[in-house]
Amino acid sequence: MKKSKVYPIWFLFGAVALYALLFVLPNLMGIYYSLTDWSRYHSDMNFVGLENYRKVFSGGEKYMADIQKTLLFTLITTVLKIVISVALALLLQQAMRGRNLYRTILFLPSVLPFLIIGLIFKSILHPSTGLLNESLRALGLEGLTRQWLVDISTAFGTIIAVDIWRGAGYCMTIVLAGLQSIPSSYFEAARIDGANYFKTLRYITLPFLVPSMSVVGVLSIIYGLKVFDIVYVLTNGGPGYATEVLNAAVFKEFAKGTFAVGSALSTVMFLFMGVISFFLIRGLNGKEEALQ
Repeated sequence: MKKSKVYPIWFLFGAVALYALLFVLPNLMGIYYSLTDWSRYHSDMNFVGLENYRKVFSGGEKYMADIQKTLLFTLITTVLKIVISVALALLLQQAMRGRNLYRTILFLPSVLPFLIIGLIFKSILHPSTGLLNESLRALGLEGLTRQWLVDISTAFGTIIAVDIWRGAGYCMTIVLAGLQSIPSSYFEAARIDGANYFKTLRYITLPFLVPSMSVVGVLSIIYGLKVFDIVYVLTNGGPGYATEVLNAAVFKEFAKGTFAVGSALSTVMFLFMGVISFFLIRGLNGKEEALQ
């Protein structure tokens, strides 16, 4: 049996240097710029300390509302993607005709460009000619019709629903991979012991799916915290600021030329992603170790 070859540590230098150049350095520069008054409206750049962060977290600006909406979007989409992806995976793991076709259909939305998704749903959700409202009218449910992307009370929830439609199929494939990795001997032993479907689900299937659900949760949280595309193509943050999330605010600040404030918002988003992902992975790893 061949021994695995141990490479010298300096083999890592190239990868570490590339990572530092493309990831660490830009983030450090962003933090530095967030501590200045960098703007297109004056040529000089002065150090202002935490002034931009005071603007972000002060009650006088809308940034706190953007942060709250981003966190709410992340929480709702993450929980629902986990629940829906597990339910779909369990359903499509069963023997049925056309199972692979159904899996493919559910996975397809995750590979569609956001521009295409925006065009499709702007057409479907159009208040007067959209397929959704037309279908509700045809069923005699005209009272349920809404201006889905224009009404403040429905726009944010509609974006959440579209994002779940887009991402649930991708999350399902991760959970399916986890299901297929569970040894069949566990299920055979459970059947011999007389365990029904729900006991098998509770004591065998779901515990073994914790690693897959961890991956789905981490990916959904990271995506939710940096969400921008789906908001931009559907509402561009409107009506008003009802659907504006943190990355949309960053985009608008840079478009206005207030680069320092945009850098501060980017840094806040980066810190949120780092802290939340760290504690989530740590907690889920603890659960995985407890199951082993």
